[in-house]
Amino acid sequence: MTINNEIKIRAYIESDAQALAEIYFHTIHNINRHDYSSEQINAWAPTASIEAAGWKKKWMQLKPIVAELNSQVVGFVEFERDGHIDCFYVHHLYQNQGIGNALLREVIRRADEAKLKRIYAEASITAKSFFEKQGFKMITEQQVQLRGVTLTNFLMEMRREKT
Repeated sequence: MTINNEIKIRAYIESDAQALAEIYFHTIHNINRHDYSSEQINAWAPTASIEAAGWKKKWMQLKPIVAELNSQVVGFVEFERDGHIDCFYVHHLYQNQGIGNALLREVIRRADEAKLKRIYAEASITAKSFFEKQGFKMITEQQVQLRGVTLTNFLMEMRREKT
């Protein structure tokens, strides 16, 4: 499926693992650092998170949806069967180019296909406004512990008509 003739949304393949791990790490360290302290960033995305091995195990079970731009992997989202969006990251050098929108459209398409009434995510401070612009409502602010460090995020949801 191609969006805007440039952004291609496709299924994950195992060879994507390193690129996705790097997107996760570098997006948090370059984009989310505006809303979180260095201590919080390092707890959220420690250096070890750039290694693909652990991610490959996770993605054997939950295959991400991948975005490409000009044949380069530039984003991904993990969408679980119950409507939960786990990881949702766009490459730090490709922000505000419609990649997140394209990924979310695919999530919504899959949710509608599965007749899900609800899509939800734990959005970072950084991502909260993106989700709000897409029609998600904040349910609650949360304080989560990662490696002994407290981070703020927001439980966000989008209610869907059951089709």
